[in-house]
Amino acid sequence: MTWHRRAGTLASERADVVVTPADAGWEFSGLQVFSLTADSVVTLDLGEDEAVIVPLSATDIVVDVDSQSFALAGRTGVFASVSDWLYVPRRSRVTLRGSSGEVAVCTAIARATHPVAYTPAADVPVEVRGGGRASRQITNIATPDSFLAADRINVCEVITPGGNWSSWPPHRHDGIGDCPTANEEIYYFRIGREQSAHGDPTGVGLFHVYTVDGSVDETVTIGDGDVYLVPQGYHGPSVAPPEYPMYFLNVLAGPGDERTMSFCDDPDHHWIRTSWDGQPPDPRLPWTSADGRVLPANG
Repeated sequence: MTWHRRAGTLASERADVVVTPADAGWEFSGLQVFSLTADSVVTLDLGEDEAVIVPLSATDIVVDVDSQSFALAGRTGVFASVSDWLYVPRRSRVTLRGSSGEVAVCTAIARATHPVAYTPAADVPVEVRGGGRASRQITNIATPDSFLAADRINVCEVITPGGNWSSWPPHRHDGIGDCPTANEEIYYFRIGREQSAHGDPTGVGLFHVYTVDGSVDETVTIGDGDVYLVPQGYHGPSVAPPEYPMYFLNVLAGPGDERTMSFCDDPDHHWIRTSWDGQPPDPRLPWTSADGRVLPANG
């Protein structure tokens, strides 16, 4: 059994990626990725899903939500800058209009209705976590700390410079045994090169997942555009080989009364977090900001 989905295997007639709860064999989290072309118009009826719309490599997108219209500046690629984004409540009709590039529509089954909300790129929190070769950039799009007005959905982005590890130490949030947090998680990967704005078709990385009961224990080769579904188990590391920076979009949701992104480390490896004390982060980070690529002082 594998939860790895190669690029193209989740495509539909109009989307590059379609993950519904039914497809994934779970209850809450979903994702669609659309490649817009000249005069593209994509219409979605969300039903009971709330949504977070994130431009990945699309610029100048118009999003109509029922009778309201929003202009998203977007970006040329996930390695080029941080993007603005839009929260859309359940029971909305959404229309996307644009001319080129990728847009992600992240979804989760919702119990409550919150107002539609636009967040400019300059207001999206960016942080650097870890130390040394475990340094990575976290872009907190719709997390419990960065965006309060959502019901279940959590969305963030991670950029791992080439030669570094992220999703480390291994951790889980499956509600099994002594781990109280339960979140289904989707990883959508883009693998670039050092100067890429977006993914590169030759890009490659590694990803490791193993369950508490041992039924799944696999390390897979990740290609540009791949998806990994994590219904349970420890996951990590995500490995970016030298010269191939790794990006992933995370969508998480679960049955809890409150949104959370807490997790339980593998106890054998929890000590690694203390090893970062006093270690400077990778000087290549942060990788991006709202203003574009952040270059090292010597770069």
